[in-house]
Amino acid sequence: MSDIPADSVFVREGDVFVPSALGRGPWSPDALHGGAPAALLTGYAEQLVNDPDMVLSRLTLELVRPVPMAALTVQASMGKGRSVRRVELSLRHDETVVARAVALFLRSESLDIEPRLTGHPLPGPDRCHEPFVVPGMEQVASFHYTAMDIRVAQGQTVAPGPAAAWFRLQYPLVAGEAVSGAMRAVAASDFGNGLSWILPVEEYTFVNTDLTVYLHRLPRTEWVALDSKTVIEPSGVGLVWSEVYDEQGRIGTAQQNLLVRARSG
Repeated sequence: MSDIPADSVFVREGDVFVPSALGRGPWSPDALHGGAPAALLTGYAEQLVNDPDMVLSRLTLELVRPVPMAALTVQASMGKGRSVRRVELSLRHDETVVARAVALFLRSESLDIEPRLTGHPLPGPDRCHEPFVVPGMEQVASFHYTAMDIRVAQGQTVAPGPAAAWFRLQYPLVAGEAVSGAMRAVAASDFGNGLSWILPVEEYTFVNTDLTVYLHRLPRTEWVALDSKTVIEPSGVGLVWSEVYDEQGRIGTAQQNLLVRARSG
């Protein structure tokens, strides 16, 4: 990984995806941010389907274990549905499954109804200038501090509580490959727990074990917004809800389960 130049999140070498420092997550210097493999598997599924009329409507990602900052391979199988098509994917390191995903695609069809461009409740990204900063989270080259341009739109990330922010990928996810709207939406959707944290990072970890994103429309611009809130129980189980927007209105929802633990020492 250390020899990969940091001008994309991954470099593809045949069937192998090698991450750069731009994929690093907040919980370990040796593990990827969940948004990086989520977007990678989304793009892989789109390439496999290879039909512009089939639109991603749901992605469910299960993070079986921390996804390492190391060479990764993807295995995938696709159903044959004409209107609804299901793609099952697994992400592996040295033949060990580190993540699984199901991507559900629906065939789009033009209907004689008005589009639901309802606007959004947030100031646009051009009006937002507060950066994403979480106390206790080391500011190093990473997916959350470097690969993403993040602008807080509502609430704040330097204190606990619900918050909203705009997200834009600043680098290609895979070197030499375009980033689709679905990939942008999924990459942003994994930020809900860091955006709306309610326990101090210095004392607790609150790692999401999975991510489910529902999209009723793909984003039409590079910017994707999350409006997120977190609940955590004394049992160490948490849940994050996020409303997902582009600059024209709501495009979907996202949820994350959280495994909450006190830091030792």
